[in-house]
Amino acid sequence: MPSEQKCSPAQNTNMGLSAAKIQQNIGWAKRRGDFVCTGILSDQITDSIYIIMYGLNLPPFEVRTIAKSGRPFIYDMLRRKYVALTPEEWVRQHFVHFLVEHKGYPAAYLANEVELKVGTKKLRCDSVLYDTALRPRMIIEYKAPTVAIRQAVFNQISTYNLLLHVDYLIVSNGIRHFCCKMDYASGRYVFLNDIPDHAVL
Repeated sequence: MPSEQKCSPAQNTNMGLSAAKIQQNIGWAKRRGDFVCTGILSDQITDSIYIIMYGLNLPPFEVRTIAKSGRPFIYDMLRRKYVALTPEEWVRQHFVHFLVEHKGYPAAYLANEVELKVGTKKLRCDSVLYDTALRPRMIIEYKAPTVAIRQAVFNQISTYNLLLHVDYLIVSNGIRHFCCKMDYASGRYVFLNDIPDHAVL
């Protein structure tokens, strides 16, 4: 059975979804035991919207959000721009900040939305870690907190690895995190009890 990575829960950083049903969503989240708080996104010109998002099993960070045309956007420090705030993107931003701020991963060696090509088909890795020679070392796949981590998710990231041949694979939905180290010599992989610090990769 894969081991599950445990991190400190986020505190008071949770924002995301819709305005009209905010009270209903808060009540639903409390029943599930999720940590939530409300916030306002505003571009100070045309939009001001209330949002709600899941509390995650990841450390908090200084979230930067804006609203555009009634939709929430969150700042991605790797792409250096605001991107649409979806539940999956919420997980990605928390996880990237966790790697950089708590695990010592250099932001310069991380990339989001890495495009791969298989014949005429295009695939996208959620995040990839490179080494100093710009060789891929790790693939990270994110899912929304409501999406269970099942075999299909591991199959998806394994498909990416057929092209990149990395040393580590990570899958996270923000609540549960799995990391495995590849052993190509023996044709197997080992699930780790923790997300490794960058210094020990």
